[in-house]
Amino acid sequence: MNPKRVPVFYCLGAVVKKEFRQIGRDMRTLIFLVVMPGFLLLMFGFALNFDVKHVPLAVCDEDGSAASREFIGNFTHTEYFDLKYELSDPREIDRLLGEEKVRVALVIPRGFGADLAAGRGPAVQVLVDGANASSASTAAGAIGTIVQNDSVRMTTRLLRDRGLKSFGMPLASETRIWYNPELRSANFLVPGLMAFILMVILVISTAFSIVREKERGTMEQIMVSPIEPGELIVGKTVPYLIISLLSSHLVLLLGWVLFGVAIKGNYLLLLLTMTLFLIGGLGQGLLISTITRTQQVAFQLAILSTFLPTFILSGFVFPIRNMPPVIQAFTYLVPAKYFLVALRSIILKGAGIGAFWDQILCLAAFAVIMLGVSTLRMKRGKR
Repeated sequence: MNPKRVPVFYCLGAVVKKEFRQIGRDMRTLIFLVVMPGFLLLMFGFALNFDVKHVPLAVCDEDGSAASREFIGNFTHTEYFDLKYELSDPREIDRLLGEEKVRVALVIPRGFGADLAAGRGPAVQVLVDGANASSASTAAGAIGTIVQNDSVRMTTRLLRDRGLKSFGMPLASETRIWYNPELRSANFLVPGLMAFILMVILVISTAFSIVREKERGTMEQIMVSPIEPGELIVGKTVPYLIISLLSSHLVLLLGWVLFGVAIKGNYLLLLLTMTLFLIGGLGQGLLISTITRTQQVAFQLAILSTFLPTFILSGFVFPIRNMPPVIQAFTYLVPAKYFLVALRSIILKGAGIGAFWDQILCLAAFAVIMLGVSTLRMKRGKR
């Protein structure tokens, strides 16, 4: 006669209680789960900054007129450029650019003021260090805007000096930037950092869970107990999920306090999205722990399957649309890609579920697949 089946909730409660005790005894795991995400957000948040400001500038003013000094002031009176060198010989620019003492050099030729007063349209030379393509393109864009605005101002003044009191520009544009009016890179990076940090931390910590049981020899005792594989997987997931949710809220709080990234959308939608993402990450870590026997191998697999894919293929830093089609196909295997779309829609745009429902479905499917495959692996080991 078969022994009476132990109630499911009793088995789940026993596993959850045991896992909480084990995490509580291992302070390294607890610190890794709770403190490390916040610490990494601080490090990456302040280190990763795509805002191009205070670019060192060198100026060679060969004209020395009031008009040339006014033109230089258009550069130095903004937060984009800091005047570091005033040169008398333009040949010094090569050395300063080569030694990376300046990033931009401005050369104003002789006759600049006279040509401007006569309406002959003087030319100036701008040299930009293109070694860093991203900052160079941003600096070039700022230079173009400054020159264009100054050109419009000079043209307006010249026409008024010639007696034309009433006139209009042939074309005018008014640009409004939604969701991130100040174009702060922190608003873009903080949600990405949250996805990146949580994914790596989650998978590594849970990858050690079952492997640690194997190394200590307690896994055999669990396998002969009345606990089913599915109950074991869920029981090990719940404690890490609760701790990870607390850690996620700590990251959100730090993002708001330190970087000013507040939640504009529905909090319940954000909680649902985070929960699905965390469950998927925990399931991936548990799957790794079921196919490895040592913590060293589990750590290597966890890093290999999370760090580079999440950093490169999720859209965290590099836009997916700019990648080759073959690489874009691989991005569909990265859960952080779907989490990032939903996260930025909720936090930055305040969008409803209609804007990213498909991303939530993908996160749910990933979570179910990871937990399901982990359970099947555990069932094979119990046979």
